[in-house]
Amino acid sequence: MLKKINPAQTPAWQKLKKHYSAVKNCSMASLFIQDIKRFEKFSIIFEDILLDYSKNIITEKTIKLLLDLALQTGLNDAIKKMFCGDIINETENRQVLHTALRNLSDDPVYASGKNVMPDIKSVLNKMKLFSDKIISGRWKGYNGSVITDIVNIGIGGSDLGPVMVTEALKPYKVEQINVHFVSNIDESHIAETLKKVKACSTLFIISSKTFTTLETITNARTARNWFIENGGSEEQIKKHF
Repeated sequence: MLKKINPAQTPAWQKLKKHYSAVKNCSMASLFIQDIKRFEKFSIIFEDILLDYSKNIITEKTIKLLLDLALQTGLNDAIKKMFCGDIINETENRQVLHTALRNLSDDPVYASGKNVMPDIKSVLNKMKLFSDKIISGRWKGYNGSVITDIVNIGIGGSDLGPVMVTEALKPYKVEQINVHFVSNIDESHIAETLKKVKACSTLFIISSKTFTTLETITNARTARNWFIENGGSEEQIKKHF
């Protein structure tokens, strides 16, 4: 487990508070006038991505103090523990394996002594194959219709994450498929969404880690009942959920 350190109790935090008082009234224009190489110092290029943080009220001293804070709070140790698959999620007593999901190399990632990468790659491949079937129209609804609408049912990160991705990747949207999101337990939210779609051509994604979240399960049951009431059947649920 990670050693708990209160950042506000570290020497670096106290120095940062004093530093803030000294620089808070600086103007952006004056900072660029004082240092013509400011952009070069406070920007990073990685492949075709540019991160420009020069237009913030920061100085080289700010960066040094922030690095000191990271050191004093054990950030390096926390990063290593995440990449090694240690249990660092204390509320759920589990590993935090986001890094494994994004691992495109052949490097192993261990959790409880097991390399989880083969299982992750297997599931990602299944997701790709299924997505290809939806996009190409090979996956049919119960009456032979192609899928024209996808309704994501979730809440919190299970809603905001997919919403962010679809907004960010709008230029790559598949024209014939519309995506909808339902997160509110208020019945009007899902009712208004269901007015826009047809049971025979809609795929519902129930997004949940535990499948015990009240809002998500309530909306999922509503969608299931609607599907059956609008032409679907128990046997055909697997084609649409």
